[in-house]
Amino acid sequence: MEHLSEGQARWLRDAPVAHLATADASGAPHVIPVCYGFDGRFIYSVLDQKPKNVSLTRLRRVKNIKDNPRASLVVDHYEDDWQHLGYLLVTGHAVLLVDGDERAEAVALLRRKYPQYRSMDVGENPVIKITPERIVAWGTVPGE
Repeated sequence: MEHLSEGQARWLRDAPVAHLATADASGAPHVIPVCYGFDGRFIYSVLDQKPKNVSLTRLRRVKNIKDNPRASLVVDHYEDDWQHLGYLLVTGHAVLLVDGDERAEAVALLRRKYPQYRSMDVGENPVIKITPERIVAWGTVPGE
């Protein structure tokens, strides 16, 4: 994985939302906004209790990861002054954590970042873990 600057790592850690891209076995893409956490090495996103039409393990992103573990995550920044546009594109390998210490630590990380998760029953929910393999940075890093 490429080395992130201090500002890029802070942006990836602190941005409130990202867009997760997965694809099924045939390559059909699926992109959704996600809440996520970055611990400096891995990216985590818990399957939470916001309204869903299917059970957590039948979500398209979960089925896609099982069929095709390649995933991308985009954190972007937009302003009307286009001199301040920027994004981080993370590509890597995704797995689903269904139990264990790492899943519990990921939920704790997400609860520290998002107060909403502190009162949400996500303690036993599966977590998507992305191991970054490549990060492309473009444009302006917010706050620098």
